[in-house]
Amino acid sequence: MNKEPQEKSVRTLRVGEQIRHILSGILQRGDVHDETLAKHLVSVTEVRMSSDLRHATVFVKPLLGKDEAAVLKALRTNTAYLQREVANRVQTKYAAKLKFLADESFDEGSHIDQLLRAPKVAQDLADD
Repeated sequence: MNKEPQEKSVRTLRVGEQIRHILSGILQRGDVHDETLAKHLVSVTEVRMSSDLRHATVFVKPLLGKDEAAVLKALRTNTAYLQREVANRVQTKYAAKLKFLADESFDEGSHIDQLLRAPKVAQDLADD
């Protein structure tokens, strides 16, 4: 029996959110014994799952964007531990492989806001 694409989408979203919640808890409690991660508050902003639930792209942002490269390196160094913890807590057929990336959406939002506040754009918007 084939599932409809919408059902798969809901499942991938649900599993992604479950993984996001688990990783957030692990990082918040300081379960990862890593000096860099201990010094930073890290937000797991989104987890995007592949359709087969075997791969999870985890978007993270350190508080205030500080030391982003170092935080990403620490997360990637501890990927095996984090994958094990997620696999133990999420009931799926396969343990998802985690890939950590910086969440650029905040930077994009700030850039758009900055553009909208530029004098030339503000002048154009005022003309309307």
